[in-house]
Amino acid sequence: MKIFTPLCTKLGITYPIIQAGMAGGPTTAKLVAHVSEAGALGTLGAAYMSPDQLRQATKEIKQQTSKPFAVNLFCTNMEDNTKGIERVQPILNRFREKLGISDGNLQIHTQQWFEEQFQIVIEEAVPIISTAFGVLPPYTMKLAKERGITVTTMVTTIEEAIYAEEQGTDIIVAQGSDAGGHRSTFDMTKHPNGANIGTFSLVPQIVDHVSVPVIAAGGIMDGRGLVAALALGAQGVQMGTAFLPSVESGAHAKYKEALLQSTEESTVITKSFSGRPARGIKNEFIRQFEFAGIAPLAFPSQNTITSDIRKAASLQNDANYMSLWAGQGTRLLKGEKHAKDIIKDIIQQAESIFQ
Repeated sequence: MKIFTPLCTKLGITYPIIQAGMAGGPTTAKLVAHVSEAGALGTLGAAYMSPDQLRQATKEIKQQTSKPFAVNLFCTNMEDNTKGIERVQPILNRFREKLGISDGNLQIHTQQWFEEQFQIVIEEAVPIISTAFGVLPPYTMKLAKERGITVTTMVTTIEEAIYAEEQGTDIIVAQGSDAGGHRSTFDMTKHPNGANIGTFSLVPQIVDHVSVPVIAAGGIMDGRGLVAALALGAQGVQMGTAFLPSVESGAHAKYKEALLQSTEESTVITKSFSGRPARGIKNEFIRQFEFAGIAPLAFPSQNTITSDIRKAASLQNDANYMSLWAGQGTRLLKGEKHAKDIIKDIIQQAESIFQ
C-alpha cells in the first residue's frame, strides 16, 4: 500500500512527512532541499536568521530543488524583558569562566526581524509558511492568502488549534509534549511550563475539533509512528529529532554524538537556555543553572544572553554547554544517514505494516 493522504496533494509532496523547521542551525539549506527532493517537505528554521541570511538560504534551497519547501517563523512577542538579569549573569559567568570567555554585561538586545523575514518569504515566493508560538498576524495572513501561500501552525492544545483555524491557518501541526526543542504553546502565562499533552493524546482530540488537515508531531521517529498517527486521524507527521543526526543536518558533531548516545530517559524540559520551556538532553549547563535556583530571564532575553556560551561551547566541541534539543524517541535513531534514506526507511516500514 502506498502511504499517501490528501495532505500530500495540498502540499505538493509524495510522502506525508514534514521535516520540522528547527531554528538555530540544524536545518541547513542542504537538509531542506534534500528532504524535499526525496518527496517529503523540507522546512527552513528561520526564526533566528537575519534577513540577509534568510534570503541567501532560500536562494540556496531553490538552486538545489524545484520542489516545495517551507519556512518556519516565530509569531510571538520578541521584545526583551531583562528583569532579574543581575541575578542571572553571575550564574552564567561561571560557565563563561570555564569556557574562557568574557563575562556578560547587564545590557542585551534581541533582534526584531519578523517583519523583514516575512517580506523576504513573500518576495522569494516561498510556497509554505510554518509558524511557531502563535498564528500569523491578520495583515500577514491576508497577504499570504493573496499570494497563494499555504500556512501551517504548530499548536499544543485544542483551544489553540481551533483559534488557528479561525484565523485562517490551512494546516494544523499537533505538537505533543514528546517533542524536542521548544513547543509551540501560545500563552505562556496560562501554561508557564508549556502545555504538556502527549502527542497521541493530543492528535485525535484536535482532529475531532477542526476541519483542516492535522499533522502529528512529537516523538515520532519511524514508520510505526507514521502509521499510528494516520490511525488517529492525522494526515501526516512532522519529525525533527529524526533528521538531526543526518549527513545534511547542521547539528554539531558533538550534538549528533549526544543524540546517538541518549535514551528515552535523557531529556528534560527546561527554561535554562532560552526562558521558554524546551525539551533537550540534560547536560552540565542545565544541571548547574537549575541547581542555582535562579529563575531564567523571560524568552527571548534568556536565549540572547546565553548565546555567547552556546557559541563558545560549539567552537570548543563541548556538549556540556550546548542546547541539545531532542524528543523522547532517541533510542530509535539509527546513526548518521542521508536524509533521503531516513525518509525511505520510514515509508518502507509504514508500507510493510499495511501489507
